[in-house]
Amino acid sequence: MIAAQTFDFLNKLVQNNDRDWFLENKAEYEQAKENVIQFAGELLPLLAQFDPLINVDLDPKKCVMRIYRDIRFSKDKTPYKNNFGINFKTGFANADLGYYVHIQPEHCFVGGGYWMPPGDQIKKIRQEIDYNGATLNSIITDASFTNDFPKFDQQEKLKTNPKGYEADHEFINLLKLKSFAATHSLSNQELMHKNSAQKIAGYLRKISPLNNFLNQALH
Repeated sequence: MIAAQTFDFLNKLVQNNDRDWFLENKAEYEQAKENVIQFAGELLPLLAQFDPLINVDLDPKKCVMRIYRDIRFSKDKTPYKNNFGINFKTGFANADLGYYVHIQPEHCFVGGGYWMPPGDQIKKIRQEIDYNGATLNSIITDASFTNDFPKFDQQEKLKTNPKGYEADHEFINLLKLKSFAATHSLSNQELMHKNSAQKIAGYLRKISPLNNFLNQALH
């Protein structure tokens, strides 16, 4: 589970997002980071139970994203993120496809799928939708999916039909999607519950069929 102290650290970081404060409180950061790594370690074997492409022997440290922001091309020069992110990749090595846990006070969520795939990969996904759109449609309209991820088909879309596809295509709304990610908001308390890993894994299990479809498209 995520400790209350981890949320406390992130709340303080929002108010003190500068290098001097961060260095003075490095020990508190390391404690929070270790808590997140431990939580990632709890999740790995649970995810591997329903996704055989998850490497259960992976070092959980490699799943926790860096807290340092890349500010080279950003107007916002604050050096640190105000959250911890845990990313579990699955399947296609060159795709940012998998499961995600976002830990940010009052803005926590879980998710998965593929957010804004690049052009060459989205072409493959659209081709798979063209061939097997009924499969994707059945995944995202299943009650167990829509109960927790109701806004999947409300993601950013093309304003016109993608090249090579007609307006009367049965799954034109899916073909227009620019992103194939599903997210579900969480409260801080849900992540601090003693059984939080099992609950999070339960949400992510419902994303597994979506990831399977996307992996099939990319191979």
